[in-house]
Amino acid sequence: MYSVQKWRCSWSLVATIASIIVLVSVVHLFLFPVVPSFDYFSARQVQYKCVPVNASVDQGADHVRVNKPQDLDLDHRFPSDLHNGVVYRNAPWKAEIGQWLSGCDAIATEVNIIETIGGRRCKNDCSVQGVCNHEFGECRCFHGFSGEDCSKRLNFSCNYPKTPELAYGRWVVSICAAHCDTTRAMCFCGEGTKYPYRPVAESCGFQVNSLAKPEGAKVTDWAKADLDNVFTTNGSKPGWCNVDPDAAYDSKVLFKEECDCKYDGLWGRFCEVPVESVCINQCSGHGHCRGGFCQCYNGWYGTDCSIPSVVSAIGEWPKWLKPAHVNITSNEVTGRLANLNAAVEKKRPLIYVYDLPPEFNSLLLEGRHFKFECVNRIYDERNATLWTEQLYGSQMALYESILASPYRTLNGEEADFFFVPVLDSCIITRADDAPHLSLENHIGLRSSLTLEFYKKAHEHIIEKYPYWNRSAGKDHIWSFSWDEGACYAPKEIWNSMMLVHWGNTNSKHNHSTTAYWADNWDKISSDRRGNHSCFDPTKDLVLPAWKRPDVTSLSAKLWSRSRENRKTLFYFNGNLGPAYTSGRPEATYSMGIRQRLADEFGSTPNKEGKRGKQYADDVVVTPLRSGNYNDDIANSTFCGVLPGDGWSGRMEDSILQGCIPVVIQEGVPPLLGSVYDGEFIRNFENLVSRGLQDGIFLPYENMLSYESFAVRIREDEIPNLIKILRKINETEIEFKLTNVQKIWQRFLYRNSILLEAERQKTDFGREEDWAVQFLEQSEDDVFTTFIQILHYKLHNDPWRLELADLKKEYGLPQECLIRTK
Repeated sequence: MYSVQKWRCSWSLVATIASIIVLVSVVHLFLFPVVPSFDYFSARQVQYKCVPVNASVDQGADHVRVNKPQDLDLDHRFPSDLHNGVVYRNAPWKAEIGQWLSGCDAIATEVNIIETIGGRRCKNDCSVQGVCNHEFGECRCFHGFSGEDCSKRLNFSCNYPKTPELAYGRWVVSICAAHCDTTRAMCFCGEGTKYPYRPVAESCGFQVNSLAKPEGAKVTDWAKADLDNVFTTNGSKPGWCNVDPDAAYDSKVLFKEECDCKYDGLWGRFCEVPVESVCINQCSGHGHCRGGFCQCYNGWYGTDCSIPSVVSAIGEWPKWLKPAHVNITSNEVTGRLANLNAAVEKKRPLIYVYDLPPEFNSLLLEGRHFKFECVNRIYDERNATLWTEQLYGSQMALYESILASPYRTLNGEEADFFFVPVLDSCIITRADDAPHLSLENHIGLRSSLTLEFYKKAHEHIIEKYPYWNRSAGKDHIWSFSWDEGACYAPKEIWNSMMLVHWGNTNSKHNHSTTAYWADNWDKISSDRRGNHSCFDPTKDLVLPAWKRPDVTSLSAKLWSRSRENRKTLFYFNGNLGPAYTSGRPEATYSMGIRQRLADEFGSTPNKEGKRGKQYADDVVVTPLRSGNYNDDIANSTFCGVLPGDGWSGRMEDSILQGCIPVVIQEGVPPLLGSVYDGEFIRNFENLVSRGLQDGIFLPYENMLSYESFAVRIREDEIPNLIKILRKINETEIEFKLTNVQKIWQRFLYRNSILLEAERQKTDFGREEDWAVQFLEQSEDDVFTTFIQILHYKLHNDPWRLELADLKKEYGLPQECLIRTK
């Protein structure tokens, strides 16, 4: 293992720098008598390799304790405001977190990391049906292939076994009356037709009957194929598989309207235009995207073809491996080429990304039946980017950012965190796609099926890698994108950090709160799930959901709209339950909170023609989405953030349009202390035991000072909601609006968006309006915030005190390295 030379400072240098700091502090006291700013300190501290601390160190067997003088404590350097917040890089953080970041985050120095470039050959080069992982010499096989060298062809049927009543078996998304591609369980026209690769997806191949109802609803009969409308060559009404696109576009012929182009990689009403499929990072320019799976070029591997092997060209290595000093460390041995050791300067935190077998990621993308599912973009007939409305696209966006990040490392021995890329957003949306993803062994629960994927991923990394057991998984990171977060995480991985969109600590709702039965986790046995909560604020993190990049909103700067132009006092738009047309029928939807809000303040008449009991002209509570949704939010001062089947995207909508979020799911009262020290944990446990909260955390809520930019309303306070909002004074409103305008980019996946902008420019010389708009933004986004939080956790998690000796190499002042237990 490569050893970084330890950083040392001479006593003379320490004394000199100490004198400088005292002098600077005195000058600052006279010139800047207010709260010291981050920019002032960091701009100077970042110049020094060593910042002196007059501290006594008590090094015990299991931890290091640092006693610092009062005048050097971070809480004196960066005092908190009236909302218990400390501003770091324009965002109000919880006091101790903001203090540490302000004083320590920016002055980390670079360290030399040895990145080993493998290495191992794969049998038969994976038979051209897979990609060789050169770290282990193992094949990652494409959809429908398996075996040591990917030479074994699998058979993924489109249909369940037929019965006397159902000639094609019971319904499943992949059900096919035409030709089944058994490598992916997808339905196509097949040989003998004019367009053999045109999809015959779902109802396209079956009879569709109109019901005798005024609205003319149609029902598909899954027992009866409609082969005439698929295969006929009739001149005036040719079958779907034979209709000529030009003739159909010119309205010269008729065709079956239920047929369309659902599969990725095809465009046009008749799937006549082949286009780019969606892959992770579009294979990083080192491979071809085949339906979601990256077919890497020779010398490259990984989910996104971003990992070079020894036969790759060094000049083509990704940015996170440059600049590198390379040397050859071994000669060729059996099964292994000569390794390259590349010394690269990096800043911590360092993240190791597991190259998992493709069933946890690539195959889930390659086999999806609806192109929009679980991705944040698709491609049109020009191969231009079309951003999706998929809230779950955040999982892909974060994964792409980590893979392309300068914080990524191939050296697991030096890594601070380990990211496990299981795409549960694809698993849970695809649970009924095809028979091979059957729910039959999971009592119909998508949550149970997804748990099984996480458990198998855990078993894989235990078997193949040494890193899990070193920390019992505490330095591992898993992503859970679905409505209730990590509730269905297998008990084996609960020690790890969970990334979720909704942080339910289950202190009140100690059960599944979703109204959708297939996602309910109550019936998952405790021997599989354990008895953990859905979210633990001492280790987990709530991240924002994906929101489609909106050029109109950005160019209009809706987020910066002034208080004077926000004429609506309170705004909420969303499904309001069974009392409204097309409302969710379950009384348990939103735990009844949206329904209660509508009963009081509904501005749109319900099925009975009634508005809310306290309807007001400047209050909008409606299930009807206007054509100017973002503008409606930007015209409002306060915007409702209420649960759906767990989390919803209303928090992101509010922040991105500069509206003060009003959180109603009851609330998390202010807690004293840091999320990682004993005082916080004691207070949290006391509140939970006394039943004073439901403990639902929203994005960054265990990190940011929500009091600085949001309003919390308990469910039992809903009848008094408008009275409470009207009583908030203008100074406080302006303060919160200003903070919302400062943090709005922390709810954007700008890094992932810019990666796509760079790909479009490199591959097609194209710079779209959205790329121009996002290039103009410069504040910290979701990924940057995530890295800042990891950096804080790296130096403040109690269990990491055992690694105190290693932390001396991190290039930080002693006071920034070690926190007391």
